[in-house]
Formats: sequence, C-alpha cells, structure tokens
Amino acid sequence: MIPEGYRLNERFLIHKKYRVFYNYIGDMNQLTGNENPRRNFLKTAAKGSAVVLSLSGIAARAVAADEILNNNPVPPAIKPDHVVRSIPENMVWGYYGADVPPVAKVKDGDIVEIQTINTTGITRRDPEAFFKENNLPIDEQAQDIIAIYKNVKPEPSGLTGHMLTGPVYIEGAEPGDTLEVRILDVIPRSGYGVNAVWPKGGDLPDAVTTRQNFVYKYDTKKHTASFKPGVEIPIKPFMGVMAVSPAPEKGRVSSIPPGPYGGNMDLKHLVKGTTLYLPVSAKGALFTTGDCHAGQGNGEISGVAIEASLTLIVKFIVRKDMHITHVRAETPTHFIALGLDPDLATAMKNAATQATSFIRDELGFTFNEALSICSTGVDFEVTQVVDKTLGVHAMIPKSIFTNKKFEYWKV
Repeated sequence: MIPEGYRLNERFLIHKKYRVFYNYIGDMNQLTGNENPRRNFLKTAAKGSAVVLSLSGIAARAVAADEILNNNPVPPAIKPDHVVRSIPENMVWGYYGADVPPVAKVKDGDIVEIQTINTTGITRRDPEAFFKENNLPIDEQAQDIIAIYKNVKPEPSGLTGHMLTGPVYIEGAEPGDTLEVRILDVIPRSGYGVNAVWPKGGDLPDAVTTRQNFVYKYDTKKHTASFKPGVEIPIKPFMGVMAVSPAPEKGRVSSIPPGPYGGNMDLKHLVKGTTLYLPVSAKGALFTTGDCHAGQGNGEISGVAIEASLTLIVKFIVRKDMHITHVRAETPTHFIALGLDPDLATAMKNAATQATSFIRDELGFTFNEALSICSTGVDFEVTQVVDKTLGVHAMIPKSIFTNKKFEYWKV
C-alpha cells in the first residue's frame, strides 16, 4: 500500500506536499548495512508491505529532485515554513499591482515553497487536449493547469501576460527596503517541458509560417531534455518571472515586460543557490513568480524557453541596510547587474552603468577604474530580446578582486 500523503512514481515515492522523494528499491547499503537490500526488499514485497517497510524498517532517506536528475547524493529536502499551492485562488493572470490581494503572509526570514505551472501549448478552450495529443499523464501539475484555465479569469482591463502564483506578502517590508530572495531550490514537477514557435513571435517573427510545439522529455540520468534523438539540452531550472509589486501609483502592470521591480527578466543564471535583490516599492513587497523554465539559451529567441511546471523554494530576507533602485543578483562566483530598455543598445548601456556603479560604490574603486575593470574582466550577455523591454546582464566575477573576501550563504 502507499502511505498517506505520497504517490508512487517508478522507483520513488513522492510526498505530495513537500515534493520529497524516497528511493525504496535503490542501494541502501550505506544506510542500513544490509548485505543485499534489494533481496530484502523483494522478500518484504512478497508479504505485501514493501513500501511501508522501506519508510520505517529500512530507514529510507529523503532526497531533493536534483538527486533524481543528477543521480548524485544531496542533503535532505528543505522543509518550508509555508506552502503556496498552484490552485486557482492563488493565481494571477498576467499582472502585478499593489492592490492585488496577497495569497499568503509570511515573516521576514521564512522559507516558502511556491508551486508554479506552465501553460505553453495548452489552450484555455480545451486544456485537456494538449496532454491527450502528446500522450502525457494528467498528473498533479496537469490537474492544476486544467483547473486554473477553467477558473482563473484574465485581468478585467485587458492586461495580458503569464499565469503567475502570488502575491506573497512579506511582513516588515516597506518601500525603500530591498527584498533579498535566496533561491534554495527549483524542482521540476513533471517529466517534460514545452518550447514553441509561432508566426509573429520571438526574434524572427516573419520567418515562422506555422505554429509548432516541441515537447522536451527529461533524461533523469543525463540531466538533459530532448524533443528528438541527437539533441540534448542541459536541465537548469529557474524562474523566468520573479517580481515585487510596482509602486502603488503605477497601478496594475503587465507581466510581459520586466522593470525596476523585476518581473519577466528570463535571467538563466538564477538557479538553485543564487540570490535576487529586488527594490521594494509597496508595503509587504508582494512577491509574485511564474514563467518557469527547465532550460534556456541567452536571448530566448523563439519567445519561450523549455517551459515547465516547477516548485520554487526561497528564503525571504528584508534588507533595511540595502537601498537599490534596480534589480541586482548574485551567485557564489559572480555579481550580476542588469540593464533593461526597449532598445537593446540602451539596455547594454544601462547594464554598463549598473556594473560600473556597483564596482565603484560597493567595492571601492573610482569610476575610471571600474570602467577599466568592466572592459577587461566583465562579460556582458544578452538576457532576452523578446519581452518588449529587452535585457543585458553583466557577469562580474568575484575572483578578479583578489584583495577582497565575499561571504556567501550555503543551501
């Protein structure tokens, strides 16, 4: 029998709430000291109680999703303080705003699990059709997508954008503060993702004559995704949209273009173990996320990445000591400055301005020194060119500053 709260997927038990995976027929030698744990499992299975014994008598261990994808041991899954499910009442269709009611209230320092969904290739008119046509299971995330399409309404004014989860209200966050978002994990919720091309979309709008969806199936051993033999794209899950509310006087804004509040940045470097800094403009910050990606190339030139339902686990920290006006990010090895503008050349100039300002103001160099460092040691990459407001990000290596030590948190 399957224990309450779990579902069986191949050789793993998956906890429905916390997305914890239990390997019940894998090699348990190091955990149990059993000479042949597989034989013991089969003996127990013959008695009709294999799964229960695997959780209690065999002392099975919890593993995060990237152990399944990487086939490498990782620490036990993180237990959140709050879980925000991807159910209709927790979704907003395509917008942010200070007047949008929060779906959860959390404390400064809380760990929050936020479920998100992918709708690429799925129509509101018949959401079940996509799964049937592509022989995909109607699993939990698919059921969420179907329920959301049937129950969540577009913004009344006609604003369009992504299907997003949130907003989450963070207690203590006030305008002028910075919200530090530590990305503790990003976990796939299914075994596939979807890319698409369509006429008038992406960076080659006139070259595409027909719409086509590409279903990328995951190879859990190689940690890759493929829509046909001979093509393997690395799986590196991240959230395309992470935003706080714009200032109240801005009203509601579409989630398609990014802005000073974050949003649809499509910054592929914001994977597990990285940090996003967002300037707070509304009380409670009102964090919203979605547009989830299993993998993406810089530019995202078809208009979408490998869109995939994901679970985001973050720690929210309200920074009263940090006052920024533009989005900033950090990895264990780099600082990241972003430049945004509808014109790509201006976005590049804005990224250069943000990078030189950061090196000057935060690291203690003159402007001329900072400009020289940016020209010789910093890589400027195109983030995306398809979201109306385009992006360029500056990758500033910490290693080039040999007289400085940079503390960083660990997952």
